[in-house]
Amino acid sequence: MTLTELRYIVSLAQEGNFSRAAERCSVSQPTLSVAIARLEDELGVQLFERGKGFVSPSAVGRRVVEQAKLALQEAEKVRQIATVGREQLDGPLRLGVIHTIGPYLLPQLIQSLRLVAPHMPLAIEETMTATLADMLRNNEIDVAIIALPFEIPGVLTRALYDEAFKVVVPRGHAWEGKEGISPEEVEGDEILLLKAGNCFRDQVLDACPQVSSPETDVRLGHSIGTIRCMVSSGLGVSVLPEGALGQPYTSELISVIPFREPAPSRRIALAWRVGFGRPKAIDALLAAVRGLNNPAYRLLA
Repeated sequence: MTLTELRYIVSLAQEGNFSRAAERCSVSQPTLSVAIARLEDELGVQLFERGKGFVSPSAVGRRVVEQAKLALQEAEKVRQIATVGREQLDGPLRLGVIHTIGPYLLPQLIQSLRLVAPHMPLAIEETMTATLADMLRNNEIDVAIIALPFEIPGVLTRALYDEAFKVVVPRGHAWEGKEGISPEEVEGDEILLLKAGNCFRDQVLDACPQVSSPETDVRLGHSIGTIRCMVSSGLGVSVLPEGALGQPYTSELISVIPFREPAPSRRIALAWRVGFGRPKAIDALLAAVRGLNNPAYRLLA
């Protein structure tokens, strides 16, 4: 049984005439007649009663024709879904992003993306790097914005930009007047870090390994926003990504000090499955990032 044969019996039931049904299906009358007879043999029932000058569905034929109409309608829905799927920039894109990027990058990225792909809204999942890796593997998200390294089998990455680290201290702190600070100097004071499990915490410890020494008093925060508030209140100093220190996140209670060159930084990238079926969506995201006008993000080619 084929969809073509189903179309033949629906047309014949509607036209009540082999010639008109064949013309409607753009085939010859013998082709249509043979196909319907073959379908009747396959099903083992007579679908149409034939007489001189008339053809009409049998009792069972009427039921088969009604079911055939439903089958053809469902087949058309499949075709429509496939047609929509060919329009890669139409429909939501499931985007995962880590906590230390999402609140600061996404407002700008969404605005830029609307110019590139206005019919592709983002369904956003903000969580930890390890969770995003699982979600990518399980097809729960389409693309992730993460910090490198991010080495997952079957997942491709494309670097977007580099983001410098900055030291933040409360106003009146002894370091406030410094023009620059070296990573080795970030010690001996009350250091504020993100809790364990966050990749940015690990990157700060890599850049400033002495922070984890027993002599350093470390206090923990749940988010960059929390740490920024703790610094504002005079509880300690911290190292934060530059993108989290611009408008509207600046504060008169905080002083930002750059690292001396070579300044530590992190590389932000897109990640997606090798077989992802909407490559134009990846291109759109890349174009949207290139359209950002934020000096905190050193865009890569």
